[in-house]
Amino acid sequence: MLVSAPLSVVVLGLGFLAQQTLTEPRSSLDSRVMEELLPATAADDPDRQAEARQLGEIQARRADAGLPPAPSGAAPSGDLALVEPAAGRPVPLEARVALLRQAGRPTLSAAGPWQLLSGDGRLLQRGAAGEPVDWSRQSSADLWLESPGGQALLVNGSPYEGRLRLLREGDGITPINHLPLERYIASVVGAEMPSSWSMEALKAQAVAARSYALAHLARPANPHWHLGDTTRWQAYRGLESVTARTREATERTNGLILSYQGGIVESLYAANSQITVEAHGHLGASMSQEGAQQLALQGQRYNQILGHYYQGASLARLQIGGAS
Repeated sequence: MLVSAPLSVVVLGLGFLAQQTLTEPRSSLDSRVMEELLPATAADDPDRQAEARQLGEIQARRADAGLPPAPSGAAPSGDLALVEPAAGRPVPLEARVALLRQAGRPTLSAAGPWQLLSGDGRLLQRGAAGEPVDWSRQSSADLWLESPGGQALLVNGSPYEGRLRLLREGDGITPINHLPLERYIASVVGAEMPSSWSMEALKAQAVAARSYALAHLARPANPHWHLGDTTRWQAYRGLESVTARTREATERTNGLILSYQGGIVESLYAANSQITVEAHGHLGASMSQEGAQQLALQGQRYNQILGHYYQGASLARLQIGGAS
């Protein structure tokens, strides 16, 4: 549950190939999209250079109201339903999530073999499944923990996928979880909503969470990470909150975000309508999670639920290149 944020709708000037009234050539729009998404310090930071290469191929396609409904679902019904854009090639973006709840002097290990590397790639330690990582004796201020076999990494016993960057903070560390954006979204959905809820409510949550995350990929909270793991951003609990149903909700909405006038909607939401009014009422649109579940139980699809709460927004799909 998001309890605070600077804006409910962030128009970042991304020009998402979207407005039918725009007359600029497509290549010009693509260039402007990238200028907004690329980090300002990309030229000086190898990590930012890698991120720049990822973002350099991204486009976002808005739905054309004249397109036939997607074959995977019925045509949207209801005045507020948002039209689904055509499918495209998935975008392999990486999310960098600061595990602020785990910062300090956490115990680290892995569910399989692991290795601890320096920032320049030198092997410092390796260990077997369950063996603790002795990070405190390392002099490097920048450490990386990974499992060559792709096994979960354990932070205070909690499992996370991807890699962990360990940044020194005084005599402790802040773990930064690097993982694919869609894997991050699957965890957020389960941390923000009971995975037993209606699939349409879970799908609405996935789109809202992805849109919020993308706003922070474009405008990171910190030079080293995009957003944190607390409700100041979005609740994130690694693999603890991932289920088959949260993965399904994420996969069935892969790449979908909310857009408004060519920008990303920083889609706020809260547990119920009372909290949305108290926490976000002065900011604009906000989704009630309990309300989304009630609408889903009444038979509304996820795009109708989103249209109900984010009126005036539209759906856009991140993709690489043209439609598949």
